[in-house]
Amino acid sequence: MTKPALQQTPDGFYLNRTPWFAFLLLCSIFALWAAAASMNDVLIAQFKKAFLLSDFQTAFVQSAFYLGYFFVAIPAAMVVRRFSYKTTILVGLLLYMFGCLLFFPAASTAKYGMFLLALFVIAAGLSFLETACNTYSTLMGPRETGTRRLNISQTFHPFGAMAGVYVGSFVMFKENDASHAQLLQMSPADAAVQQLQMIQSTLLPYKWMIAVLVLMFILVAVTKFPACKGVIKAKIKQSSVGESLSRLRRNPRFLFGVLAQFLYVGAQVGVWSFTIRLAMQMGGMNERSASWFLLTTFAAYFVGKVIANLLMRKMHPAKVLALYGVLCIALLAYTILVPNISAVYAAVGVSIFLGPCWPTIYGLAIDGLGEDTSVGGSLLVMSIVGGGVIPIFQGLLSDYTGGNMQLAYSVPLVCFLVIVGYAMHCLRQSKTQDVPVGAVAVS
Repeated sequence: MTKPALQQTPDGFYLNRTPWFAFLLLCSIFALWAAAASMNDVLIAQFKKAFLLSDFQTAFVQSAFYLGYFFVAIPAAMVVRRFSYKTTILVGLLLYMFGCLLFFPAASTAKYGMFLLALFVIAAGLSFLETACNTYSTLMGPRETGTRRLNISQTFHPFGAMAGVYVGSFVMFKENDASHAQLLQMSPADAAVQQLQMIQSTLLPYKWMIAVLVLMFILVAVTKFPACKGVIKAKIKQSSVGESLSRLRRNPRFLFGVLAQFLYVGAQVGVWSFTIRLAMQMGGMNERSASWFLLTTFAAYFVGKVIANLLMRKMHPAKVLALYGVLCIALLAYTILVPNISAVYAAVGVSIFLGPCWPTIYGLAIDGLGEDTSVGGSLLVMSIVGGGVIPIFQGLLSDYTGGNMQLAYSVPLVCFLVIVGYAMHCLRQSKTQDVPVGAVAVS
């Protein structure tokens, strides 16, 4: 049977069918940005030893990374409007490659600040990729299956995250690496040699990443991607960005949603960033062995996403968010209070209940915004900067308590108390009918 010709719908946004090769390339990009983010969690443990950092100082790895999202999200959206989704993706891949290349002068100078700059540039590239790919994946096919396509695209995320942790952990960490305590006992010359070796070991994963990015850039460049930018119509009076911001400022549900999203991203990053450190502290193991726990968190994350999407077929999304939030709080309390290795398993278990949080908060916050939806969505994307702020407080608490990593997990616990409060607020404000499940049951 002959496939129908690929055509855009009358509004110019959606397509009559999905161009599968282009769509699968798009899905693969979701895995690429997940790999970059998950390698940060490995870098934190490596940099702590290589630069003899405090937990507070290591948290700046995430700060540099997520500030890139905050500052570049709006410029990326402007590139989409001015040019195309494809152009925005290519710019994102170039910035991603350039950030990876900056690791090499950073390693040669052995400067922590240079590594932070490289991570900022990588995040700038990822901001372009996320701004384009999340929306574009919903448009590459019929409108009625847009949510399903985004859900398919996002299932690539945990696989990229697991690949990033696996490659990063087993290339960067060596069985014979000196521990933090051993480095402090060495002579300055011997310690410097060991530290330089640890810094140099961060380069190989990024060499491989550059090769993958070059291949992806070529594939995207030579592949035809439909515009999906809408049909140009006569100019009509539209609200300015300032007018939209003014209305959003007076919308308590939306403002609460931005706060909840900021705290959620920060809590997620905090839970993952310090998993290796927690496992080392509670299990008396080295970084390489502890990395298995971080790898397991992403498998748990994937399982939780699947279960949540099934639950949302029967339950109001805010109920699922509240339920998952309460279970996160329970597991985090166990992580904080139980002084043995089972606390690490509880911290890993938290990831089962992280899956639906971002998309559900997003969907609940923008529901009913009307013409302010696009501006509201941009502000929610910018709230990703929480991932660069909350881990700093977690690191500070650990340092203040003499390196008590268990107690540091109090920070994400407080975040989830607010998130559960937001879910309950949305339930009280909801109408008798459920929020359309298709609007938020994606991740």
